[in-house]
Amino acid sequence: MKIVITGGAGFFGSHILEAAIERYPNARFIVFDKLTYAGDLRNIEEAEERANVEVVVGDVCDLSTCRKTLSGADLVIHTAAESHVDNSFGNSLEFTRTNVYGTHVLIEASRFENVPRFIHVSTDEVYGEIATGLADESFPIAPTNPYSSSKAAAEHIVLGYWKSYKSPIIMVRPNNIFGTRQYPEKIIPLFIGRLLAGRKVPLHGKGLNSRHYLAVRDAAQAIICICDRGELMTTYNIGSEDEYTNLEVAEMICRYFEVDPKERIEFVPDRPYNDCRYGITSEKIKALDWAPISKLEDELPSVAEWYRANINRYIAVD
Repeated sequence: MKIVITGGAGFFGSHILEAAIERYPNARFIVFDKLTYAGDLRNIEEAEERANVEVVVGDVCDLSTCRKTLSGADLVIHTAAESHVDNSFGNSLEFTRTNVYGTHVLIEASRFENVPRFIHVSTDEVYGEIATGLADESFPIAPTNPYSSSKAAAEHIVLGYWKSYKSPIIMVRPNNIFGTRQYPEKIIPLFIGRLLAGRKVPLHGKGLNSRHYLAVRDAAQAIICICDRGELMTTYNIGSEDEYTNLEVAEMICRYFEVDPKERIEFVPDRPYNDCRYGITSEKIKALDWAPISKLEDELPSVAEWYRANINRYIAVD
């Protein structure tokens, strides 16, 4: 079996690679990654030593490279994306190029090469603000920022291929994913890195926006579950009940490092628009015998210590 993981040297992709190697030890793996600032071969250095793992450096926007890479593939897991919301406000065209056009190119290459199973990783942010309650997969999408809009646009391309070509694609919408190897622009590694450097942590607005947090190992196992048992041309939410405000996350990290939140939290101007809350149900994937195991509060010590040991990777990160 040949498995292609786009963005496989990135945060989520590298953890999916590890889970997939464990589940399919005899498969041939292709890590297809552009190696932008968030892609790092150190994320997969153990996996890369295996004879059945190959790295292809390339761009999902290049059709010929995509076709060559996907030729003979049995499964594609598409995680490659520009994903940082703050960056999308300042460089939105790059988000459209990679997340929309790149997804279109990759799906078209998959169609040309007759790939029988394609997992497209989207985000729960396509639903927009869910101030109360939870959204299931039938809930209308209403993105509110350039990042989530680009992911919603990519979803519409997926839907078009479902309708027009009956393309064998499965779409997933995860919560906020956290864990080791995440580039320190997202809230948890950013705050950990700032505190390790003796600096303050920047909190948007009043810090009252809330998010659900899903451990990366749980998210990777959800992808493997869907690879094995997911129904084609179906969307699955991948969610956790672990919900915190940004302020609560900042305070939790400060407590771990034994510093006073009042002294280390710095409130900064909010984003142009900042969704107050996201919330999704995950009953559909739970019916496939998957459920999250880890909690942020339990996982934080190991995540923090990983960054303490590896902070030199990101020493130039503001």
